[in-house]
Amino acid sequence: MPQCVLEYSKSYLEGYFHFALELLERLKGMVPGVRFSFSGFAMEGPEGLLALSRLTERAKRLGYCVLLTAPEAMSAREAAYFADTFFAPQCPWAFDILVTGAYLGTDGVRPYVEKLKDSNRDLLVVVRTGNKSAPELQDLLTGGRLVHMAAADKINRIAQELVGRWGYSRIGLVAAPGAGESLRILRSKYPQMFFLLDSYDYNNVSAKKCAAAFDKYGHGAAVLAGTRITEAWIAAQTDGYDYAEQAALAVERIQRNLTGSVTIL
Repeated sequence: MPQCVLEYSKSYLEGYFHFALELLERLKGMVPGVRFSFSGFAMEGPEGLLALSRLTERAKRLGYCVLLTAPEAMSAREAAYFADTFFAPQCPWAFDILVTGAYLGTDGVRPYVEKLKDSNRDLLVVVRTGNKSAPELQDLLTGGRLVHMAAADKINRIAQELVGRWGYSRIGLVAAPGAGESLRILRSKYPQMFFLLDSYDYNNVSAKKCAAAFDKYGHGAAVLAGTRITEAWIAAQTDGYDYAEQAALAVERIQRNLTGSVTIL
């Protein structure tokens, strides 16, 4: 967040709220969706969760598809509690898609799946992350498969229960575009699963690598650009006062790169 925003704010949370709000307003109609981290706002206490509620509601009103990353459940009981909370009719956070992890096993995914059946919300499950040390565990071989492929196989079997009218399941995968060969295998194996490509803001990621996740019609995936947008003012080496405009310019560059690598029919 630019220092100039903090200078006119009473707290970090207040500054971040206005920073996020201005980006939402400026990028309306330019990007289809936005992701919020529940844990990040929860760290700011009750005021943080209230800010999250206000931001998600505003994003919905502006027409964004709102993704919310759930806290990591450490037990089946926690997963069930989180599912009850986020899919409750009175849930204060407006979202369309909940993002959760795969590595608790089906105990950590099933509670959400059961809620989907009576909801108009969807689920994305993280199977491969883009951080530097991810291969240490996620790319280990187990029974002839990489660990993240085994996780994807399990999620795919569950996802078949909720295939929609357009041919895609309401349960999708989150994967890292930096692992290009992995994406090609995942797409060929799971034609009915939607992919969210995280970590596009990592140095080893390109639009060409992302293209492997899209189907032959240029559908079936979305790219999460992260700090390439929110920190575009840093890359442009400005003082940050123009952060919203720099974000818009970054979106245009990313879109040009993606459409140059992905043919949409």
